[in-house]
Amino acid sequence: MTLKELETQLVSLTPDEKVQAIQILTSSLANNWPEINKTPGVMGGDACIRLTRIPVWLLVSYRRDGANDAKILEGHPDLSAADLVNAFAYADAHPDEIERAIRDQEEA
Repeated sequence: MTLKELETQLVSLTPDEKVQAIQILTSSLANNWPEINKTPGVMGGDACIRLTRIPVWLLVSYRRDGANDAKILEGHPDLSAADLVNAFAYADAHPDEIERAIRDQEEA
């Protein structure tokens, strides 16, 4: 399959299918989380998306509450599907950190 053929198929996917395709591609890359930042003094130093104040734990919480990726993106138009893929890959790799952050928020 050529890249042009792949592009044609990718464009025809639904938003949820596009997110899944990005997840597949991301998981095939090196185990890193581009665009995930921890900045002291910003959101308690929690892992956030691209220099935003949107923490990874919040996105994980949305999913746990039943929101799909399309709904999350609708509520955060400043995020991209790739941001969600990175966030959820980071959360999968750092479950203790994310659980602690969620627990800390629930107790606050």
